[in-house]
Amino acid sequence: MMEGHGLTEETCPTPCEANEAANDALARLYGEPMLELPKDLYIPPDALRVFLEAFEGPLDLLLYLIRRANIDVLDIPMAPLTVQYLEYVEAMRASNLELAAEYLLMAAMLLEIKSRMLLPRPPREEAIEIDPRAELVRRLLEYEQTKLAAARLDALPRAGRDFERVGVFVTEKIVERMPEVSLHDLQLAWLRLMKRARLVQHHHVEREKLSVREHMTLILRKLHGGAFVVFDTLFDLEKGPAGLVVSFLAMLELVKEALVVVTQNEAFAPIYVKLADSEH
Repeated sequence: MMEGHGLTEETCPTPCEANEAANDALARLYGEPMLELPKDLYIPPDALRVFLEAFEGPLDLLLYLIRRANIDVLDIPMAPLTVQYLEYVEAMRASNLELAAEYLLMAAMLLEIKSRMLLPRPPREEAIEIDPRAELVRRLLEYEQTKLAAARLDALPRAGRDFERVGVFVTEKIVERMPEVSLHDLQLAWLRLMKRARLVQHHHVEREKLSVREHMTLILRKLHGGAFVVFDTLFDLEKGPAGLVVSFLAMLELVKEALVVVTQNEAFAPIYVKLADSEH
């Protein structure tokens, strides 16, 4: 003993006692064990909050507990499952009451199933025994199938996430096609010419020999430049109705023999004529 220094053999901790004290320490501060919490230690209320954002609902939590314990869904031990579930619900109630509402409803259902399984059933003759867990098992299986189907859908390639949508542009080649002139359009043009011929004609009493071939040659000479010519300008009003008739027959003969092309931009628009061999 060393009484002169105020230390006795009983006050000196042995190595075994020091190890036991280190094992019972609540924490370590700068390497030294803390055997009790400081009296002035302040722990905020939300410092140890538990969040269950990983679960999408009570069925998701139940399915997690069942799969973690490697339990058969068709034969669920209700007692341990209910205890574990209630532990999660208590943690949620301390953090978020609004979130725990639907979980409390499932907790009540689990307690009901557990109590129905523990209560003795009176013997009945030819009675079909219904498992109280049947409805819960059905809901769990349907939820698991839906969750697996959703996971398969999410694994499919998605535009904007896995690949960019490819834009396909189709270039259309516009081919210019000349509108066709109907027989009715030619008739209207001819009637306009006849009306104008009557207005400018003079009364002559004579006999003329008119040749269709000659007028065909005259029309081809007027179209010799290869450009479009207005239909009306190919007729000489001074020759009168007889000359107009022969010129019109000459025009029809040229169209029949595919020597000229007659076209019109739109309905009731002016009619144009050009040589067929100079169309391209």
